[in-house]
Amino acid sequence: MLIRRGREPRKGHWSIPGGKVDRFEPMEATALRELREETGIEAALGPLIGVYEIIEPPTEAYPDGFHLVLIDYLAEWRSGEPVAGDDADEAVFVPYAQALERLLEPDLKDVLIRAYKLRYT
Repeated sequence: MLIRRGREPRKGHWSIPGGKVDRFEPMEATALRELREETGIEAALGPLIGVYEIIEPPTEAYPDGFHLVLIDYLAEWRSGEPVAGDDADEAVFVPYAQALERLLEPDLKDVLIRAYKLRYT
């Protein structure tokens, strides 16, 4: 499941569904909520894939820079058809090889590779 980001940072890039943790919300609940909000998909949460950090210093495009901590989980589809929502412009199920081609950030490719290994090995 990939989304095309509808907002900065990295607007227009393909990504994995995700977003900010609400106050007092467990990380696992955040993962499922963000998946539902951005794609319309209901899923069962699986194991933790990994924790990643992206630090971008200030640039002309991002005067304040940004610091993201990504906590990624494997999830198994339960119901729903992909429909872009929240801050996604597009939401699609994509075969593994095509997803690797669409993802530009090395950390996101690593998440996908780890998820594939968790699921199929």
